[in-house]
Amino acid sequence: MEISFIKYQGAGNDFILIDNRNNKIILSTSEIESLCNRRFGIGADGLMLLESDLKTDFKMRYFNSDGKEGSMCGNGGRCIVAFAFEIGIQKEYYNFIAIDGLHEAYYKNNIVDLKMTEVDKIEKFDKDWFLNTGSPHAVEIVNNIDKVDVATEGKILRYDHRFGKNGTNVNFIEINKNKIQIRTFERGVEAETYACGTGAVASAIVAHQNNPEISKYKLSAIGGDLEVRFDKKNNKYTNIWLKGPATKVFSGIIKK
Repeated sequence: MEISFIKYQGAGNDFILIDNRNNKIILSTSEIESLCNRRFGIGADGLMLLESDLKTDFKMRYFNSDGKEGSMCGNGGRCIVAFAFEIGIQKEYYNFIAIDGLHEAYYKNNIVDLKMTEVDKIEKFDKDWFLNTGSPHAVEIVNNIDKVDVATEGKILRYDHRFGKNGTNVNFIEINKNKIQIRTFERGVEAETYACGTGAVASAIVAHQNNPEISKYKLSAIGGDLEVRFDKKNNKYTNIWLKGPATKVFSGIIKK
């Protein structure tokens, strides 16, 4: 069996995208892990299946690079919209279903503006914040982000008992007014990634907690820049949008 794929990246988050609208493609956990392996496979932070949905343009199924089905991926959501356009679902406005519910998106010239889930619960610990933006995130504000040992400190926080049995993603951020530098330790990848969409949203919301006058942020990650904007009403963050590039890298055939 031959399976066509296209690899995309959004601000350095890279993904294997497969059209499964015919529901014929079944990949095991070990197969997905092997395909995402950067030494022996295609190499990616995750793999996504685009599937048919009766009520929306498509369904997004996201798998982390460990082969397990994951929670929402913001940059993955942006990339799957660009992929949908590439395979013939050509629109400017999209709506699709993901593991955390309904999403809307706008696509133009490889830029995807994606509406994210609302946020109404934010916990503050000693120096860490915890919130769920479609995926759980611990956010820590630092003074010199370049000196943070993300691999070591991120792994410690990722498994901290405060964040439940499944742990959390971890973001370290340095804030300068409406600009945020961000670094991410991503669960499921179990390493630092070049960017994280749900993490960018979580980080912007935490920045807003510290400066309520700003509701639109530019975020600089290792792999590129993102934009987050939102409204806040009655202690709830609504109308949250994640914007940035989603770029085709290459296409190929998987022989199964």
